[in-house]
Amino acid sequence: MLIGRLTRPMVSLQGAGAALFPWVPLLIGCGVGGWFALPTEPGLPLYAVAVALLALAVALRLWAPEVFHAPAIAVLCVAAGVLACGVRVQMVQAPMLDFRYYGPVTGRVVGIDRSQTDALRITLDQVWLDRVRDPPERVRVALRSKTPGHAPLPGQIVMVTAHLAAPEGPVEPGAFDFRRMAFFDRLGAVGYTTAPVMLWEPTAPGARPVDRLRSYLAAEMRAAMPGQDGAFAAGAMTGDRSGITADTVQALRDSSLAHLLAISGMNLAFLIAFIFGLIRYGLALVPPVALRVNTKKVAAAVSLAVAAFYLLLSGANVATERAFIMVSVMLGAVLLDRRALTLRSVAVAGTILLLWKPESLLDPGFQMSFAATVALIVGFQAVDRQVMRGRLSPWMLPVFTLVLSSLIGGFATAPFAAAHFNRFTDYGLLANLMTVPVMGAVVMPAGAMAALLAPFGLAALPLWLMEMGSAWILFVAHWIAGLEGAVTAIAAPGPVVLPLIAAAGAWLTLGRGAWRWGALAPALLAVLLWGATARPVVLVSDDGALVGVMGPEGRALSAGRGAGFAAQNWLENDGDLAPQTEAASRPGFEGVEGEKRFTVAGVTGVALKGKGAAARVAAACAVAEVVVVSVPVPDPPPGCRVLDEALLARTGTLALYPDGTGLRIVATKAQGRVWSAPVRGDIDLAPLRPRAAQLAAAPVGQ
Repeated sequence: MLIGRLTRPMVSLQGAGAALFPWVPLLIGCGVGGWFALPTEPGLPLYAVAVALLALAVALRLWAPEVFHAPAIAVLCVAAGVLACGVRVQMVQAPMLDFRYYGPVTGRVVGIDRSQTDALRITLDQVWLDRVRDPPERVRVALRSKTPGHAPLPGQIVMVTAHLAAPEGPVEPGAFDFRRMAFFDRLGAVGYTTAPVMLWEPTAPGARPVDRLRSYLAAEMRAAMPGQDGAFAAGAMTGDRSGITADTVQALRDSSLAHLLAISGMNLAFLIAFIFGLIRYGLALVPPVALRVNTKKVAAAVSLAVAAFYLLLSGANVATERAFIMVSVMLGAVLLDRRALTLRSVAVAGTILLLWKPESLLDPGFQMSFAATVALIVGFQAVDRQVMRGRLSPWMLPVFTLVLSSLIGGFATAPFAAAHFNRFTDYGLLANLMTVPVMGAVVMPAGAMAALLAPFGLAALPLWLMEMGSAWILFVAHWIAGLEGAVTAIAAPGPVVLPLIAAAGAWLTLGRGAWRWGALAPALLAVLLWGATARPVVLVSDDGALVGVMGPEGRALSAGRGAGFAAQNWLENDGDLAPQTEAASRPGFEGVEGEKRFTVAGVTGVALKGKGAAARVAAACAVAEVVVVSVPVPDPPPGCRVLDEALLARTGTLALYPDGTGLRIVATKAQGRVWSAPVRGDIDLAPLRPRAAQLAAAPVGQ
């Protein structure tokens, strides 16, 4: 009787068959997510357990009764996700610079883009650094020289004198980890130069042909379409965004149109839809061919080849790889006479990408793309049954489809966009309604026609159309971004919020009958936890140059300049769009520049920086329980906690939370993962207490 009750849920899964396949990438994702959530790097025992579970699952699937097949596959998927992460780490592991370097840097140009400060930036491989025995596999250098130098091109070997350091970790505990992303990209150092770039060797014959073609096409497009209109068109078509300014990028983000620039599902779908229609209906105009050839399959085969070429041309980033896999699955379904777009095809794409690049699970583009695609498939299947079959006129159907797709896609991606980018674009739906048809009907088709007609010298007209379409998109982006209330700031959620939202979406999408409404429980819990997420009352940057204290008007900063990246991210994670200069003028600190005093939870602190900061530590300790100083202090005086540059370099950013009668300290570098910076020596992270509480707690006689 007991065994029957325990196996009853498994019996109910026996007849589901292929309907359970969409759960495969979700279960693999559980294994991947669990692996990344581990606080320390897993060792051989974990992988041994995963291999054993994998073998057991295979054995159950092959030889056990059918009732055990579904649970066995579930265990297999989770174990496969864990093992995929372990294999991927071994494949991408590369040297990472462990000190600050200044000197000559020589390498081959493999990428050109722009930094957040709008500086041109180059990525180099085949790196040589002076007196560095084991240099990084790749480095990235922002070009800040005011003196004109050589304009680098892909494949060239260049030399520059640069400041380099290891990629930085999170700006606070739980924040985006750039160092982790750099690890999986084999990027071992980043930095900048104020010296001009020098050409060391020209591009070798046959080297980096795709990169060179991308750079050539983008340059030709920008020459034919000068200004930001051409830069946007070149970026959307080739992936080369080196001509797009930071102002344009910000306008696209604030208007919810940044996805038009990313070469992802929408861009590739527009291009392939145009190519597919052009080939299929073009062949249909030739009766001898149309009567003897399946033009639909010919169009699918040609479109698949174009998609593969476009993947290489665009640089094969994660977003484009994801889009290519999904397009390939859909075109393969056409070739095999299957339905082109189903949840199973999305599941195939997700499975391939998670096993190939498991770190993609943490990428915002991955999460938003799959959320939007699944929601659109399920949403349109439901609407197709209820509304669209014969109930809308041919003229209303495109309008209805555009509005509905924007609503469904926006609703599905909004939680992920808000969590990762700390903002909600209030007029995003309007901006997309005004621009997405232009992108699909003008910009991408005109770009494809320009590529086809360029060898015959007839590309001028399609390029003009492309420029006009791009100009309209950028006009809408700047107009929407400039509206009052265009962006609503949203505080960063806790670590379990997004998994709960994903679980709710999967439950709602894949559930059956009334059970699917149980998805409201994790969704509601996610909303409650998001609203209750506690932000640190004090943040200390990893160099001691900036302190942020939560005050009555929001987070106050100890300085209006310096540590700008940390300041921007702290404020955005608070749900605050104020600039650093405004935050520095808020109440929360007292004192003069370079010596700011603050009091939180009864604990008094002093932030010191500038000339002679180390000499002022003793005086600060006389009036404060904690002193933050932006230089090393070899012999800190007793009686207070000194957070100097040397200590903070080992801990990373410190976050302080209220804890009874004092403050609890959390270090950013507490996690010992393979991509994390090594933490050397013991670190005192005991809670901070007010001096009166310290004296009361001291033993009698002291």
